[in-house]
Amino acid sequence: MPARRVLIVGGVAGGASCAARLRRMDEHAEIFIFERSGHVSFANCGLPYYLGGVITQRNRLLVATPERFRDAMNIEVRTRHEVCAIDRAAKTIEVKHVETGHVSTERYDVLVLAPGAAPIRPALPGIDLPGVFTLRNLEDTDAIQRWIERQEAERAVVVGGGYIGLEMIENLSRRGLEVTLLEAAGQAMAPFDPEMVTPVHEELRRQGVDLHLNMPAAGFEPGPGDTLTVLTRGSERFSADLVVLAAGVRPEVELARAAGIELGATGGIRVDEQMRTSDPSIFALGDAAEVRDVVTGRPALVPLAGPASRQGRVAADVIAGRDARFRGVQGTAVVGVFDLTLAMTGASEKALRGAGIAYAKSYNHAYDHAGYYPGPHRMTLKLLFAPESGRLLGAQAVGKAGVDKRIDVLAMAIQMGGTVFDLEEAELCYAPQYGSAKDPVNLAGFVAGNTLRGDVATVFWDDWADRQRNGEPGPLVLDVRPAGMAAAAPVPGTVNIPLGELRIRLGELPRDREIWVHCALGQTSYYAIRVLRQHGFENVHNLSGGVASLNMLPGGPEG
Repeated sequence: MPARRVLIVGGVAGGASCAARLRRMDEHAEIFIFERSGHVSFANCGLPYYLGGVITQRNRLLVATPERFRDAMNIEVRTRHEVCAIDRAAKTIEVKHVETGHVSTERYDVLVLAPGAAPIRPALPGIDLPGVFTLRNLEDTDAIQRWIERQEAERAVVVGGGYIGLEMIENLSRRGLEVTLLEAAGQAMAPFDPEMVTPVHEELRRQGVDLHLNMPAAGFEPGPGDTLTVLTRGSERFSADLVVLAAGVRPEVELARAAGIELGATGGIRVDEQMRTSDPSIFALGDAAEVRDVVTGRPALVPLAGPASRQGRVAADVIAGRDARFRGVQGTAVVGVFDLTLAMTGASEKALRGAGIAYAKSYNHAYDHAGYYPGPHRMTLKLLFAPESGRLLGAQAVGKAGVDKRIDVLAMAIQMGGTVFDLEEAELCYAPQYGSAKDPVNLAGFVAGNTLRGDVATVFWDDWADRQRNGEPGPLVLDVRPAGMAAAAPVPGTVNIPLGELRIRLGELPRDREIWVHCALGQTSYYAIRVLRQHGFENVHNLSGGVASLNMLPGGPEG
């Protein structure tokens, strides 16, 4: 067979991975990558850390150069070449050299679209002023670096508290800048459930970040000297030497749309399990492709490097004649925020509600390693699971250490269709500096398993708040913490009977009223539930996660 001509639009994770894999599968194919920027394969996830000085050498961000693609893989890379149009009938593309404006036509047998996603630039007054930046590639990074140095910048405003926004906040702060975060929503990190982000908000404030939630940016004006003034819908004004827009990304689909390639419900390019578009000669992958969420079954856009790289491999295998398939995404992701780590996998609670999927949940607050070994840190682990089978649906965790390890374990458990009962039996490595004999993953399984077996009925602090708001009859809320601890951090509206006194004070509790029990973390209250149940108290419930979970609610103990 004659050698096929495969043209790939876009590099970085998806396009570059596709090209490299295809060469390993097909030595004779003609492979070309057209990349609009000046670099074909770079670590875009590392860009904020280069700006913050953590990565000190710029060339460390270059994963592979055009020369390496040419010499090691016989792949031709044309940087600063923008693909402007697709002629599907003729099977050609129109390519413009960004610097010279020269336009050429290239023939293809197979076309792969990996254009990525562009930062959202809302149509706000003054958004094109000097000093207002987005961060997508090395050119953007260089421009921000030059601006900070030239302006001797001292103050920055970051608009948007997603992954890039939080990473930019940390790294601008590391450079010594005073940073303000303007977030339009009521929480940073929108994919997470609100209570799991409360520690992140607290950490940002602790680190001196001026955090403003529910405050969308409304425009930008020149300020005194070379400064900028950021306007908000609440009429507040913030002065800055630079502004970083981090309000999310949008899939780059104009090329596909203009060519008549079908788009999906999310606005991304619709593909099948083999990454084929509605045109069988054209594939799409990465941030621009709409894929399937394996938990909810819904179409999704997941702009992450890991899925993009795997999609590139699948497309390459299919082009090479293999029956490869992309299983879908579950949104496993992690972000560092100063001294905290926040991570998730699978569906969030709000995603499950939106999809109409029944679920149960649990919280536990465990040390990242053995408590008797120096330096333990508590992490909060939230588990979401099917209420009948216990099949895992999602997990989120936040803490100072060990978070990524536990979410990785849970990500694989979800991928393999695991249940909370599998977590109980998970055999994980243990030494005191790394974990505990009962790992936080095991404990999450125990907590959820106890609920599903009927050993304990579980309720949540927001259930109590909902009842109070709705004027419904409230339960008796029993605090079983030691008296000193309860007095030092009281929960209004609760009754304190320490666990050690519970058996001799059972007569103080009503048997004809609902009782909700809590402690500091949720374990002592579970012990109390078992005591009460076996002494004839039937309508008793455990407040999951204890006061630690209460403190994570937006608004804290007052709800």
